[in-house]
Amino acid sequence: MRLPDPSKGAPSGQEWLVEEGIGEHRAIRLNENGQIAAARLYWPGSLTAGQVEDARLDQRIRNSPRGVAVFASGEKAHIDRLPASASEGATMRLEVTRSRLAEAGRVKLAQCRPSYLPLAPAPTLAEQIGSCGDRAKIVRRFPAEAGWEELWSDASGNFVEFDGGSLVPYPTPAMLLIDIDGSQAPDRLAREAVAPLAAMLRRMDLGGNIGIDFPTVAEKARRKEIDELLERALSGWPHERTAINGFGFLQIVSRLERPSILHLLHSDPAGAHARRLLRSAEHLEGPGILALSGTRDVAEALQPSWIEQLERRTGRKVRVSVDSQAWDPELCHVQVVSDD
Repeated sequence: MRLPDPSKGAPSGQEWLVEEGIGEHRAIRLNENGQIAAARLYWPGSLTAGQVEDARLDQRIRNSPRGVAVFASGEKAHIDRLPASASEGATMRLEVTRSRLAEAGRVKLAQCRPSYLPLAPAPTLAEQIGSCGDRAKIVRRFPAEAGWEELWSDASGNFVEFDGGSLVPYPTPAMLLIDIDGSQAPDRLAREAVAPLAAMLRRMDLGGNIGIDFPTVAEKARRKEIDELLERALSGWPHERTAINGFGFLQIVSRLERPSILHLLHSDPAGAHARRLLRSAEHLEGPGILALSGTRDVAEALQPSWIEQLERRTGRKVRVSVDSQAWDPELCHVQVVSDD
């Protein structure tokens, strides 16, 4: 299946709001009602699409233009399009084309290819958005009514409700599976699911190989109508897809350059909650010490450099403790306490 060029047919020149938080950058694009129409999440520190760096060819697959490179950070990446003259141990300039992806039980290495471009560090999220022709506006905090917390909770909880049903995404090594469930008649449930499904794909920044399990609709004419609804709902979102088959299954393939919000939150839940805790702490007001408390996993995920950044940004001391009563990362909290 030939993937479309994301620069063709995609919206351009639109404005995104970007928060450059501690340990993560967040971006949202709002619709006419001030709600999140699309979102992205970026965790700096690993190889990023658009990064250009000199790296060592660690392994070359025999009789193949593919291999594995090791970058200065120690992170490895798959290489494609190797010239015949490239030999193991050689240093070569490489452009990263996809970040690494953590999935259930494994991690897919980042992808790269030989390049003659000048050296370039990993682009920030704002720079990534700008490279696509959109505008990035750095803000201190998203509008409260935009719904970032709701989106975060949906992605973390693997559950999106809509009128009469729900969407349940399952990240797997083969593909992202999305189950459509509900008590309505299959035909009506399938129709009602189209708009929230299209919204979820954009809001969670989903991509790659996606399988969608619609309710089984026996009549071919009805399935065609649902296909047409989905075609309109996904207009402007670059992808290729199959038609819904007789068992209700449909497959979508879209270009994948980065992990989605869903994948990031599920690949490292403790790290995700730690970053969320830092975001809350940064915006607390009032004098005193910032006291962060949570499960042991979340407390250990709070890197010392992040705590230092939080102290610099807020001008306050930070205290981290493990709450023995907090059995769920959702119970993590932050408060301002007296420095007496």
